[in-house]
Amino acid sequence: MDPQDPFADVVLFEGGFSIPELKWRELLFVGALRPDGEGSFVRDPARPLPPFRREGLFPGGVRFRVERAGGRVKVLPGGAIGGRDRPDL
Repeated sequence: MDPQDPFADVVLFEGGFSIPELKWRELLFVGALRPDGEGSFVRDPARPLPPFRREGLFPGGVRFRVERAGGRVKVLPGGAIGGRDRPDL
């Protein structure tokens, strides 16, 4: 397995995207995403975001709901913080 696979393995679907669970755990471990209520997470702009081939997956000021599905995590951008709209993927 190429060590870059978790960085490149983003699957888009209507209303969100999914990433490997390993990548999700890394985002939490480095503090790039932090809990913001039950089942919601927000981007911490003070922490580095590991690279993804697709830009703009985790913009600041947006809440993300997550659902685990097998070995992947579905990320559902939703509830804007401070009146910002949901990002276009």
